[in-house]
Amino acid sequence: MAQRRAPAHRPAQAAQWEAAGGVPQGGGGSGGQVNVAPSMATTARDQLPAAGLDEADEAVRGTCEDASVCKRFAVSVGYWKDPYIQYFVRQAKERKAPEINRGYYARVQGVSYLLEAFLKKTECNCQIVNLGAGMDTLFWRLKDENLLPRKYFEVDFPMIVARKIHNIKSKPPLSKPIIETHSGDSLLIDSHSLDSSRYSIVGADLRFSSDLEEKLKKHKLDVHLPTVLVAECVLVYMTPQQSANLLKWAASTFPVAMFINYEQVNMADRFGQIMIENLQRRQCNLAGVEVCRSLESQKERLLLNGWENAHAIDMMKVYSFLPQADVKRIEELEFLDEKELFEQLMQHYCICWASKDSSNLGLADITF
Repeated sequence: MAQRRAPAHRPAQAAQWEAAGGVPQGGGGSGGQVNVAPSMATTARDQLPAAGLDEADEAVRGTCEDASVCKRFAVSVGYWKDPYIQYFVRQAKERKAPEINRGYYARVQGVSYLLEAFLKKTECNCQIVNLGAGMDTLFWRLKDENLLPRKYFEVDFPMIVARKIHNIKSKPPLSKPIIETHSGDSLLIDSHSLDSSRYSIVGADLRFSSDLEEKLKKHKLDVHLPTVLVAECVLVYMTPQQSANLLKWAASTFPVAMFINYEQVNMADRFGQIMIENLQRRQCNLAGVEVCRSLESQKERLLLNGWENAHAIDMMKVYSFLPQADVKRIEELEFLDEKELFEQLMQHYCICWASKDSSNLGLADITF
């Protein structure tokens, strides 16, 4: 089957997935192992003047729009239910490939599975900090499922936060749930932040954890409450040192915590190189790709930065662990021609999670 198309199709498909802002993808076996070039291991950000840095950040911000459009398309086809995504992003002008839709399905379901396991262990007496949240709709979906934590925080670039706040203010289906769950003083809102008793959105740069902590505490972050931090395709855009600092800050700040990270893996092989080159053409450099060499390097980063235990599995494995009745349902939505490509793409993305648990809630037992 895969032989029917010219080899050039594979890079093109990898480009399409990458243009989608990162999706669970697949990997191993598409070519011999090659060393990660030094240029991939260091960010252009460290060497660029301010104008270049802004351009690099703008490319990263663009992935938010791409990912949201892909999610909305997958929802419109029926992969999962999300009645709120329509208020944040336009419908895609063209169909997305079935590989992309299945990839996003695995990503959303995989992250949700771990999150819900944490919420159950803590009986929702916890807080969620969604790092680089973009146009994510998780707060609204958790409210519908009666699974809201004590407080839900989102952090992203101020420009993205301003856009999200504008959408929330102008769309009653988004603002109403925030008002309904709010109690006490009047709801605080300005162009770059919103703070209610259950939902808070903050404009901040994740590369500066002291600034991040200050802003979160201003919005009543409780460091003594069990906390789950979520990062999807976020750490890879930071240098290894910057992501290490963020992970170290989280591990040292919260005595009871879990970190869920979704991003690239197996990036040192030929297929991974093609993905990197495709993104670089869009002026989007994966500053932290050095840490995405393998599942082991992903786990090691977490363990070296203060987390007690860590796990990492590729998205093909995650896909195999999801409820198979629902997997069968979504596989009947669209015909998938390129099964081998789908597996390759899925093997180039992973979910990693780590925890520290001074209260012995059993966070180390959370797994697929």
